[in-house]
Amino acid sequence: MLSEEGLHESFDLRSQWQELWIVDPLDGTKEFIKKNGEFTVNIALVRSGTPVLGVIYVPVKGDLYFAAQGSAFKVEVPCAAPFPEPETLLGMARPLPLHRNDGEEMVIVASRSHMTPETEAYIEAQRSQHPVSLMSSGSSIKICLVAEGKADAYPRFAPTMEWDTAAGDAIARSSGCTVTDATTGEPLRYNKADLHNPWFLVKKG
Repeated sequence: MLSEEGLHESFDLRSQWQELWIVDPLDGTKEFIKKNGEFTVNIALVRSGTPVLGVIYVPVKGDLYFAAQGSAFKVEVPCAAPFPEPETLLGMARPLPLHRNDGEEMVIVASRSHMTPETEAYIEAQRSQHPVSLMSSGSSIKICLVAEGKADAYPRFAPTMEWDTAAGDAIARSSGCTVTDATTGEPLRYNKADLHNPWFLVKKG
């Protein structure tokens, strides 16, 4: 297992892992401190460098996103309520995407706490081609907003770690979105020697 708060084994050992869990028990520390509710719990299962299962829970809002085997869902599970049995949960869940933007306006979601000049340049480049509206959010919720269909793109041109994105990556891919290296256009890979992500772009399919 890889976790922000856990001991990180050497890459010599990790490179032998064909399967691992990547966990961030509190994604969005700044948002947690601000008490705006925009923090999450992220859990992902990665096989051969690719996220194949993802769970993201937003405790304050009670929003639960999960995905596996090419299908992604959202369901409301209040934090104070008893957690439903799996069969009940699946019966309550709605498949992603839930929304579809058929208008000319492009909706871009950006980090509430980590806006960069490069991100602003991307937004301006999109504005030169079509109308753009902006959304702001914290933590891995931004990836979920694209997977859900509320946003068309999430550019992240600032540092992140694998545990920040693995769960959201699985959910986004399973909802038909792409999560790619902003430089190469290749899908993000996990359990790398360097656990930092490259700059990346999440876009609806």
